[in-house]
Amino acid sequence: MPATNDLLLGIDGGGSKTIAWLALCAGAKTPEVIGRGTAGGSNPQAAGFPAALENLARAVAAAFGDAALTPRPTGAMVLLGKTYGNLVAAAVVALAGCDRDEDREALSRWAEDCRLARRFRVVHDAVPVLAAGTPEGWGVALISGTGSFAFGQDARGRSARSGGWGYLLGDEGSAYAIALAGLRAAVRAADGRAPATLLLATILQQLGLQRPEQLVPAVYQPEPDRATIAGLAQLVLKTAEAGDAAAAEIVGQAARDLAAMVAAVAKKLDFAGGPFPLALAGSVLLGSGMLQSGLMTELTNLGLQAGPVGRVPEPVAGAVALALKESTPRA
Repeated sequence: MPATNDLLLGIDGGGSKTIAWLALCAGAKTPEVIGRGTAGGSNPQAAGFPAALENLARAVAAAFGDAALTPRPTGAMVLLGKTYGNLVAAAVVALAGCDRDEDREALSRWAEDCRLARRFRVVHDAVPVLAAGTPEGWGVALISGTGSFAFGQDARGRSARSGGWGYLLGDEGSAYAIALAGLRAAVRAADGRAPATLLLATILQQLGLQRPEQLVPAVYQPEPDRATIAGLAQLVLKTAEAGDAAAAEIVGQAARDLAAMVAAVAKKLDFAGGPFPLALAGSVLLGSGMLQSGLMTELTNLGLQAGPVGRVPEPVAGAVALALKESTPRA
């Protein structure tokens, strides 16, 4: 049974999924992951706080179960009504949609109430990407998944951000934005307002529809389902890679939008004068070589030197690394 002070917890919470890793440090420089757990989304702005907190608890409980650390009649940590005998030394929760002070305070109260860890820290979801994807923890992190967001930090600790305004105000270059642009291109082609595109037939097939007019109830009823819409992004990316002009233009615009986010952060942190590390994360960005290539071309066109470029398929690893730092006794 691991000692209390040997356990670390990293959590990566997004709009559709929450991932928790339980790790054993035991003096090692690189923590050993001994338990993994997943649950539904824990972005409080998308899911609401009650659902977000429940999914956080479910993901952590699943990680403990995967590590074979089972509940006990008496113990320290309480999750979903069950008591665990192991208290974590440090936990870092990287959560989308937690930029407000009151959100972080609510999460800290939850962690304190369930006695999650001796030390607890809440960060937004780009911080572990930067930690895992850059050599020394400084540079720019760019996320393009369901949403989009750029965050940077220099060697002195100054930080800057761009994007992350949500699907109504921003999220350019994200799965939702790419998918919505694909749907719009498809209906314009159906009307004859734009050239024909493979997007129309492929989107109809993906949604199990026979006619373009069936897109209206599929998209709008009973209410717009952002996850379903965002799920069409991979179809748009594949159609672009197959040579469809309309889809290729959508991907090109996404690359320009993402490059603009990086450029805004680089300017704020005075990175424009030389090379800076760039960490990439998110299913859309990591899943499309065409989008990555377009992004790097657009950065070059803007006069930016991004490198080295790190790809972070599992940002939760960065949360565990941050938890290790958090567990280190302060002087």
